[in-house]
Amino acid sequence: MMKLLESRTHMKALLTAGLLASVGSLSETVAGTQTVKLTTVAPKGSSYHQILQKMGDEWQGLSNGEIRLVIYPGGIQGGEPAMVERMQINQTHAGLLTAVGLAEIEPSVTGLQSLPMMFRDLEEVDYIGAKLQPRMERSLKEKGYVVLFWADTGWVRYFSRFPVRRPDDLRKLKLLAWGGDSDGVDMIKEVGFNPVRLEASDMVIGLQTGLIDAFACPPFFALAGQLYTYAPHMVDVNWAPLVGACVITKKTWEKIPASRRPALLASARRAGETMKATARLESDRSVQAMEEKWNLTVHHVSDGEKASWRGIAEQLYPKISGRVVPADIFDEVKRLLEEYRRSKHVVLE
Repeated sequence: MMKLLESRTHMKALLTAGLLASVGSLSETVAGTQTVKLTTVAPKGSSYHQILQKMGDEWQGLSNGEIRLVIYPGGIQGGEPAMVERMQINQTHAGLLTAVGLAEIEPSVTGLQSLPMMFRDLEEVDYIGAKLQPRMERSLKEKGYVVLFWADTGWVRYFSRFPVRRPDDLRKLKLLAWGGDSDGVDMIKEVGFNPVRLEASDMVIGLQTGLIDAFACPPFFALAGQLYTYAPHMVDVNWAPLVGACVITKKTWEKIPASRRPALLASARRAGETMKATARLESDRSVQAMEEKWNLTVHHVSDGEKASWRGIAEQLYPKISGRVVPADIFDEVKRLLEEYRRSKHVVLE
């Protein structure tokens, strides 16, 4: 019964959105402007939202008012799979997506994010991005999307209701697994964890009711969502980077006069560089703020405990390759990292 009600509600929302989109298209024609609707799960008022707003202001100025960017923050248009679905049916035109959402379009992007403890530092993340992103941009364009910019938020870390220092501590807890990530759920079950599927919008309720005990996210999101209130423990292990991109449908992009596109793209690339630098800085500051002001307990791990996390990650790699990350991309990331580390004379732990 609940599924039927949800289906009807979803259909009603789609029909309403379709009517609104039709009205919006009519008003755009009358006004002589092109409105680009961009969605993001980034919180309203956050630095991500503000940077997108500034980009929108620049676009309007660069186009003499012909291009108007309308931003829907905070996931009000749904989670990332829903955001991609809306772009596919032209209800919205652009989105700031993590690799989770981008993988709905082009699976190869998972090689930038879905490899726990593969990257030792953010310099390695940047190196792999510089090598693989041009290839991924071509693949996304073939699927009908243009990449405006790439960005990341630094490291994802585990937050929990109870202290966690080792993987065995996390195995005792109910771990949030994103609703649509079937492969991810199956894999973490296979290495002994207890995943509970929830949508991001249900995370707080899940923590309040004890439905989940732990989750992984960048510190900034834990601070912005006040998640530390319900999960006052964080293990200081850089599990994986959270990488994403701002994309626009090729159909929408090509409606913009060709003479204007280079300036708009340059504006977007500047926004991406600003977003990446700001997000990485905010990640570190968020941990400090939660620790000093909101009683977050940060559990610093020993070398042995860190090795146990790396052991779990290495158990996951054969499962990830070919299931979550295309096998050729997985192998290419490993090859490029080995190349980079040899050039830097890095000694592996």
